[in-house]
Order: sequence, then structure tokens, then C-alpha cells
Amino acid sequence: MTEPHPHTAPAALFDRPAAGTAAAEDRPAYHYAVIDRALEEIDRGGPGMTLDHLASRMGMSAAHFQRVFSRWVGVSPKRYQQYLTLDLARRLLIERHSVLDTSLAAGLSGGGRLHDLFLRWEAMTPGDFARGGAGLRIFWGWFESPFGPALVMGTAKGICGIGFAAETGAEAVMRDLLGRWPKADFVEDPQMLRPWAHAAFGAVGRGSDAAPLYLIGAPFQIKVWEALLRIPSGHVTTYSDIAGAIGHPQAVRAVGTAVGRNPISWLIPCHRALRKSGGLGGYHWGLPVKRAMLAWEAARADADRPAA
Repeated sequence: MTEPHPHTAPAALFDRPAAGTAAAEDRPAYHYAVIDRALEEIDRGGPGMTLDHLASRMGMSAAHFQRVFSRWVGVSPKRYQQYLTLDLARRLLIERHSVLDTSLAAGLSGGGRLHDLFLRWEAMTPGDFARGGAGLRIFWGWFESPFGPALVMGTAKGICGIGFAAETGAEAVMRDLLGRWPKADFVEDPQMLRPWAHAAFGAVGRGSDAAPLYLIGAPFQIKVWEALLRIPSGHVTTYSDIAGAIGHPQAVRAVGTAVGRNPISWLIPCHRALRKSGGLGGYHWGLPVKRAMLAWEAARADADRPAA
């Protein structure tokens, strides 16, 4: 029997129960698949598309559609549809534009903040980074997330990489993250990473489990990633704001590159960085994933907000 390649995604990761079964509806990957299809249908149909029409276009009953959306994001699909429109980024910039020099305190207040999951983080020294990960042991494993299959990598100190395969495919994600630290020793060990992955993807609002981060990057990149960590969940900032916050106001293009090279997607929230014009900009793992992340966070922030 031929052994599988040690750096490929296990086939079982993508084995799913039939769509529409109770077992399938309990899986985060199933929820994200529905969200992904909804994005496409809303883009095609425009903001006037009714809930019944949207559910019908997706081959689902309105009740089924509502059940899946409510499990995924905690609000009704009618409410959530407002977050999936193409003008979401512009509205977020108007309503929830974070000022980075004050956002750290705001981001750490309240049990529902993503920041509560990683109060501890550490950066690799510049010398170690320059050695391309030589002498570093990196563990990896595949996990389900609210945004499709996710490859999680980590050292003994914390998570150092997260990539999403829904848009790019598992092989491309694996190739990408392996290439970040070409001289490291990679070991498949999902058991070691599971508590951190569960904290990253499943403990929002519980606040007790930590997902420590181990930042592996050049000094300028780490400065940018530190700035990203100060953006509260449900809020956004611009590339130019980040450049100003790290003391390099003219380095907007370099900041954009550093944001794009962030290896710990979702936890270091590069999806919260937008163009000044209100455009989404790019996203390393696919723009539909970025839009779904922003919508998920915006909807959760509204759902957690006390009623007036």
C-alpha cells in the first residue's frame, strides 16, 4: 500500500455527508458552502432579491436556508443578506472605521471579541527569520472552520500559519505555507494543534481558551501585523491608516504587500484592511472568503449589541 505524501491534505477532510442531511448541516464547511453560493446568487440577483427567491435559486426551502444561516452567524438570513452585498466594505468604512491608536482598548473589551482568544503572542527574531526556518519544527493539520477547510500550522510556541482552501484548493494552500519557511521541519500532528484550532474557530465569545500566535516574518511585516491585531472584530481600517500607525505614512504599497503576506489569516485579521476608496482590495485566499469573514464579523457584532 502506497503511503500518502506527508504534505498533502487527507482525503477524509473533504468527505462530506450528503448536502441537506442533519449531519452535513452540523459541519462548518457545509455552512460556508451555503454562504459561498449565496454570495454568487446575491451578486447576480442584486439587493432586491427576496429571501424566498434566494433560497429557491439555491435549491433550498426558505426554512432550510434560514436554519443554516442562523447556525452559522447567529442572525436571520434576511438580516444577514444585508451584510453580503457588494457595498459592505464601503458601509463598514463609514460606520465602523477603526482608528488604530485607540482600537486596542476597544478590541479587548467584551467577551465576544476575537482578541480575547489570543492575548499572548510572540515574534521570531530577525536572525531566525533570515534562516528560513532552519532548526524550527512546525506541526500542521487540517481543520474545519466557519470559512471552509483550513490548514493550521504551529510551533511549540503558538500558531504560525492558517490558510483557507475553499477558493484556492488544498494543494495550493499546502504549497503556499510550506514555501514560507522552506528549511523548517514539518510534522503532521493535528492532535497537538487541535486545542488552538478550536479556540481560533470555535471559541468566539467563550473567552477561556487561548490561541497563542508565533509571528514569523521580517521586522517590517511584524509591525504591520501588530497593527492588524489592534483592529476590533466587526471593524475595518485602511492600508494608509496602517502605514501611519507604524510610522511609515508613505509606505502604503509596502504595507499592502505585508498585509498580503500575513501567514496567520483570520487571527491576524488582514481581511479587515480595505482600500481608502471602500474597495475590498485583494485577499490571498480569495475575495469571497474575505467578504464572508467581514460579513460574519459585522453580523456577529450586531447580534451581540444590546437592544436599544
